[in-house]
Order: sequence, then structure tokens, then C-alpha cells
Amino acid sequence: MTEFSDRILDWYAHHGRKLPWRGQSDPYMVWVSEIMLQQTRVESVIPYFERWMEHFPNIRVLAAASEQDVLLVWEGLGYYSRARNLYKAARIVVDDFGGELPHDLTTLRQLPGIGRYTVGAIASIAFGLDVATLDGNLRRVFARVFDVFVPADSPNGEGILWALAEKHLPNGYAGDYNQALMDLGATLCLPRNPTCLHCP
Repeated sequence: MTEFSDRILDWYAHHGRKLPWRGQSDPYMVWVSEIMLQQTRVESVIPYFERWMEHFPNIRVLAAASEQDVLLVWEGLGYYSRARNLYKAARIVVDDFGGELPHDLTTLRQLPGIGRYTVGAIASIAFGLDVATLDGNLRRVFARVFDVFVPADSPNGEGILWALAEKHLPNGYAGDYNQALMDLGATLCLPRNPTCLHCP
């Protein structure tokens, strides 16, 4: 564990957000939350997540639904390809993996709508694997803390930031570490007017 990850985890233990999908052992809930959180603020996602779980409490129920029902429950959250991909992936998981999200990272990434970031989030949070992830919040935190001036969306910047995420990943605590960085970026290390004096 590096000094950076140690400080981040200590901060998270006292300031981590209470969210309906946190502290759950169900990979399905983690997966749904991560897809909903793509390009959408947590505050907007919470009521949709709760409604989704009422209608589709597990992968099998989702896979058995109609696409029309899925889109109806998603209505208002935007970026509807996310809902379509969740539905397609659920059908694949039921048909090919007995209704269980695959733990193998390569296989998991082949499911519709799951990219490198989502694989890292699911693997670390739901499966307890030591896998880094990198979303917009994490990019901002790493770029500021480690003085990365290369544009974050450039191939070079992307490589530097992923390397930093992996370098400081604490073995056995990847899920908490990744969620801590998400929270730090969402509450203190804001795109504008960050509250740097409160940063661990």
C-alpha cells in the first residue's frame, strides 16, 4: 500500500457516500449501478436504480423481460443504448453463463456495454479482485495529485493515468480504493472550484 492509497482509504472510511448499491454482495447490482452511472450523476441515478431493482431484481428477471419494458423503466435517464446493452448482456449471461456474471475479465469485457472501466469496477467491487479502474473522476484526481499535464483523453495521457491507477492499487482493497477515488472526485476534487483544503 502506498502513502497515496493509504490516505485515500482512510478518508473513505470516514467520508464514503452511502449508496443503495454499496455494501451489496450481488454483482448484478454493482453492474447495473456502474452502467447507470456512466455519464450520469449519482443523485439522478439513485431513484432509477431503486425502480430498476423493483422491476428487475436479478439477471434472470431482466433477461425474461421485453425490451419495451426495459426501456420503459429506463425512460428519462437518457443514453438508451445503455439499457439496450444491459438487456442484451443479461440474455447472454443467462444463455451462456447460467445467469452468473463471468469472473474472467476478458469474457466480462466481451459483454455488450462493458468496457475497460466497467470491467475494473465490477471486478474490484463485486468480485474482490485487485483490478484498477479509471473514470472521469479518477482521471481528474490522478492528473491533479501527480501533476499530469498531458491531456487525459490522449493515448499518452490515458496510458499515464492507467499506470498511476495500477501503481497505487492496494492489494486486497481494490474495491474500496476505486470507490474512494470516485467519491473524492465527486465531492472534493470537482471539475470546477475543488475544495483542495479538505483533500486527504
